[in-house]
Amino acid sequence: MRLPTHLFPRRRLLVLCAATLALHYLAIDWVGDRLAAQSHRPSPLPSSLMTVQLRLALPKHVETPPAEEVRPLPPAAKPPRKRKPAPAPEPAPAPEPAAPPVADSAPSEAPAAAPDTAPAADASASANGAQAGAAQAQTGTPSPPDTTGPTPAAAVPVEAPPAQGARRYKVNLPPSAKLDMDVARVDADGTKWTGSANLSWQTDGSTYQASAEAGISLLVTRWNLLVMRSAGTIDDYGIAPNSSTQKRARRAETATHFNRDAGTITFSASERSYPLMAGAQDMATVPFQLGGIGRADVNQFSSDIDMQVGEDKEANMFRFQLVGEEELETKMGKVVTWHLSRPPRPGSYSSRLDIWLAPGLNWYPVQLRNTEASGALTTQTVSKITLSESGK
Repeated sequence: MRLPTHLFPRRRLLVLCAATLALHYLAIDWVGDRLAAQSHRPSPLPSSLMTVQLRLALPKHVETPPAEEVRPLPPAAKPPRKRKPAPAPEPAPAPEPAAPPVADSAPSEAPAAAPDTAPAADASASANGAQAGAAQAQTGTPSPPDTTGPTPAAAVPVEAPPAQGARRYKVNLPPSAKLDMDVARVDADGTKWTGSANLSWQTDGSTYQASAEAGISLLVTRWNLLVMRSAGTIDDYGIAPNSSTQKRARRAETATHFNRDAGTITFSASERSYPLMAGAQDMATVPFQLGGIGRADVNQFSSDIDMQVGEDKEANMFRFQLVGEEELETKMGKVVTWHLSRPPRPGSYSSRLDIWLAPGLNWYPVQLRNTEASGALTTQTVSKITLSESGK
């Protein structure tokens, strides 16, 4: 059967369309294979890690009342010295008995009656009492106290509770980590030094250990400028030191004790003592306590941060102010930080302390700078952060 002639053009069109689709399919399949082969080709360049840092809005500054001044406690009164008891008087010598009368050789006609001894005993007792009273009057020895009456109870000193801080902060402490730092120091005369430092923060949620070591390089050796160690617990106020030590170059090591039962701060290098205020810190824990405050609520930095800090021989109130947001150049790349500063305070401390916290890096202190009263400047900048097992 022959098809009508008017159907031949349609059949040719259908064949052409089918052939076109087949060619397109083969072309797409060939290009896909080529792209897949190129995508699996190993790159000669090392893989790079791209990090994204979120920028937090700075809180609006609120005026803060002046920081509370912490005065040392008055020295404890020494107990009065006990007087030695007066020596007991020597007993008076007993009178020698009178010689008996010589009996008459001639016997008497009637025997004499026996004398009555009772009146003689009373007279002897009276004489002895009189002699004892006379001896006390001459020597000034008081008569023994009467022990039959009630004895008054000794007064028990009442310890005052520890003073509370003016403000309490919410604290969410960062995980355990070790921070390697580069040190750059410029002396007051312009001499420049370089070195290294490390900060260590270890916590299990209930206790902690913190340390800081900073030194400069001298040819083939290293000279430690400062070594600090601290240990204690974690409470509702954040870090709660129990004891800390501090060793500066050319100085003996000193210790600071936070006596929480007695509510005092004492020092090995001084007889002074200060009242222990809530949230008190030492120099090794200050950066991590500030990081915990920011990690808990950034709006707490809208006002100045006050905390008592015990170091060396004193326990002053430190006030930190938020300077602003800054981007630091480090060996880890550019890091967005919040800059906090503690300016000098006449009468308390003469140096300036600046701390840069990194919100995108668990609020770790990635840069520290100490400006001494002489003008010497020491800057520590992070080069590496290593999380410990407990910080993962």
